[in-house]
Amino acid sequence: MDIGSSAVKLVELKPLSKVENKWKLVNLGVAHLTPEVIVDGSIMDSTVVVDGIVQLFNENKIKTGEVAIAVSGHSVIIKKITMAYMSEDELSESIRWEAESYIPFDIDDVYLDYQVLDEGDRGDGNMDVLLVAAKKEKVSEYVSVVQQAGKNPVVVDCDSFALQNALTANYELSDFQVTALINIGASVMNINILQGSNSIFWRDISFGGNVYTDAIQKDLGVDFDTAEKLKRGESVDDINFESVIPILSSVTNDLGVEVQKTFDFFKATTSAEKINRIMLTGGGSKILNLDSFLSERFEAPVEMLNPFQNISYNEKQFNPQLIHDLRASAAIAVGLAMRRVGDK
Repeated sequence: MDIGSSAVKLVELKPLSKVENKWKLVNLGVAHLTPEVIVDGSIMDSTVVVDGIVQLFNENKIKTGEVAIAVSGHSVIIKKITMAYMSEDELSESIRWEAESYIPFDIDDVYLDYQVLDEGDRGDGNMDVLLVAAKKEKVSEYVSVVQQAGKNPVVVDCDSFALQNALTANYELSDFQVTALINIGASVMNINILQGSNSIFWRDISFGGNVYTDAIQKDLGVDFDTAEKLKRGESVDDINFESVIPILSSVTNDLGVEVQKTFDFFKATTSAEKINRIMLTGGGSKILNLDSFLSERFEAPVEMLNPFQNISYNEKQFNPQLIHDLRASAAIAVGLAMRRVGDK
């Protein structure tokens, strides 16, 4: 279940036989939220979110009460660090002290987790460790609304890792290919860069589809709903869509600057020289000409991620048009549905 700024998206999957990464869609639903319910990732009106979750479970007649959710934004830190090789027991004892050097928050205020990436086979006596920290306050916000809805949040993940699940389950990735996975939500943009199927760089940016909406509202003097329709390319009485195009282009340029900063920092801190492919997802990814703009600016092919590409479903139960319409906004929820308690 992806609790986003504009909607709660729910996906239930069932693994098919014993074949790895083969899934069948069991349930799919969306409960839209008004703009003031979640602001900059903070839940301002928990009652509305709780009602949305309850509605989704009731409408879809979902029997399980266990869910996986995710957090993102400035309250989440993801870093790959290098440490002297040590045993699992030694690492579990020392990781907290090691993390203090990398986490810009009081270590007592965060939930901390880690994963050894190379088991000390670097040859230099060191090992790479993936370090993840999330502010307890942020996690508690999201866990609380799920519990108030009568459900059990058994996994709390990060948006970037859920997106990686959705990508690797649906696409064959060459070991030598560098893929930038860009998820543009309503208020946060997640950038996850992978070498083959392994993530090697992460960044969450406070920039999303709402920036487009705000710009249209300000420049044209329209309300939120009208601006949302214009952003999606829908016609609105008395407003020529031609007047919207320069507004969208201006914001897209700003988005391009943020992506450029991220790519430049990535190249400066890794051995990779080039982004070979860009995969776009999230509700904001459907902005007019965004794909062609990014392709031209970064000289890489741009493709829309389809999180349902390798997932089977019954067309009598799920309208193929609905699947198509939701594929841009359902990637995080799909990736979360692939999680299991205790997995890594």
